[in-house]
Parts: sequence; C-alpha cells; structure tokens
Amino acid sequence: MTADGIISAIVIGAIIGVLARLILPGRQKISVLLTIVVGIVAAILGSLLAKALGVETTDGVDWIEILIQVVLAVIGVSLVAGRRRR
Repeated sequence: MTADGIISAIVIGAIIGVLARLILPGRQKISVLLTIVVGIVAAILGSLLAKALGVETTDGVDWIEILIQVVLAVIGVSLVAGRRRR
C-alpha cells in the first residue's frame, strides 16, 4: 500500500466512522480516534466485501460499496460503544 493509499484510507475511514455515528441514535461514548479506527476497518472490509460480490467498480460513484462500508461502520460503532458501556 502506498502513502497515498494509507492517507486516503484514513480520510475515508474518518468520514465513514462519522457517518456511522450520525446514523446511530443516541450518544456513543467512544473517542474520535476509536471512531476513525472503526471507520478505517469498515472501509477496508467493505471494499473487500464489495469486491467479493462483484460491485466494487461501477460507473460513477460506487454507491453500493459506500453503503456496505457505512453499514459495517454502523455495526462496528454500535458494538464498540456497547462494549465500552460495560
């Protein structure tokens, strides 16, 4: 992975993590850094899942891949927030 790939993974992961927190109802008591980490993991897993499903590249914006990433981030943020409460 190149430096550009790492930087874009961090930026996309941060955006996806923030979107996940906005979608989830209520307040999540996790740090911004942990949100970004969950977003990065969700972005990577979402890309791999989209590739496995054959929808990683579409004409224009890859909406299906982004949707998969956001759904995984919502699940990840809710799991991490739930574990942090205990």
